[in-house]
Amino acid sequence: MPVRNTGTTLHCPSFRDWRPDTNLGAFFIAQSSIRHNMTEIYPVSFLRWVLMQTRRIAVVAMSLNGVRPSYFVGRYLAPKQFDVVPVNPVHAGKIVFTQTGAATLSDIDGDVDMVDFFRRSDHVPPIVEDAPSSLPNPRTVWMQIGVSNAGAADLVRSRGVDLIMNRRPEIEYQRLCGETRMVWFSTGVIASEL
Repeated sequence: MPVRNTGTTLHCPSFRDWRPDTNLGAFFIAQSSIRHNMTEIYPVSFLRWVLMQTRRIAVVAMSLNGVRPSYFVGRYLAPKQFDVVPVNPVHAGKIVFTQTGAATLSDIDGDVDMVDFFRRSDHVPPIVEDAPSSLPNPRTVWMQIGVSNAGAADLVRSRGVDLIMNRRPEIEYQRLCGETRMVWFSTGVIASEL
C-alpha cells in the first residue's frame, strides 16, 4: 500500500488562510473559452485551489536523471508534502520519493489527484484517452511548459477534470508561496550538447 499524505492545505504563508472566492465556479464554466494560441490564462485563485486539493501526483515520463526537469519537479514537491509517483517503464518498481514507480498509469496503486505530463504534445492524447480506465478519479491534468494539445484539452474538460497547460507545478507553487528564486533558470549544469 502506498504512503499517502492526508494534509488538506499547502504549507506556505500565502495558503494558510486562503479560501476559494465565490467567482471560482464561474471560472470552471468559462475555462474552455479562455484560449489564445494554446496559451491559457489561469487565475491565481484557480492555481491555488488546484494545488490545495492535490496530495498525490503521477508524473508521466519522469526521469531519475537529476538534471532533467521531470526529476526536479518530483524532488521539489515531495518534501512539500506531495506524494510523487513516477510513471516510466524504465523505473517501474523502484522506490522514488517514498513512492513505488509504475510503468503505466494503470499500474499505480490507489488514487491519484493530479496527472502531470512530461511528454511531447503529440504523445498526450492517447494517454488522456486511456486515463479514465486507468485512474478513475483524477482531479487535474497538468501539462508542462511547452506541452499543449487542443484535442486532449477538450477531452479532459469534457470529463469534468481540471486542466492546466504550459506551466510547471513547482514553479507555480514557488510563485504562490513567495519562494521564487533564480535557481530554476541557472543551475550551472549543462544537460546536453549543442
